[in-house]
Amino acid sequence: MMKIMANKQRGFSFSGFLVAIVIIMVAAIGGIKLIPAYMQDTKIKNIFDVITHDPEMRNAPVNAIRTSFAMRASIDAITVINEKDIEISKDNGGISLSASYSVKIPLGGNVSLVLEFNPSSSK
Repeated sequence: MMKIMANKQRGFSFSGFLVAIVIIMVAAIGGIKLIPAYMQDTKIKNIFDVITHDPEMRNAPVNAIRTSFAMRASIDAITVINEKDIEISKDNGGISLSASYSVKIPLGGNVSLVLEFNPSSSK
């Protein structure tokens, strides 16, 4: 009778539990390291939106648009791109801003993760 009950018991062993915890911890640490890169991308996208929707920027020269980005980026502590990395095009009284950049995130040892971002905005 004891043997039949032992075969029906299911669940994690202690070593299986430890392996699951390690996998969850590695995934959590990796996720935490990704958050700053995505936050900076969101900030860049928001700055692009603000600049493209600003009526004063529509007729501004390219240098003024770059300066506006540089000032806003310094306020938001954006370090992954600068004003020279922005592609600016003007058409039909509106402007379009875009950038392309990558961020290398070291995960541990010789393992890194490379994220590529392409924020843009137009009006």
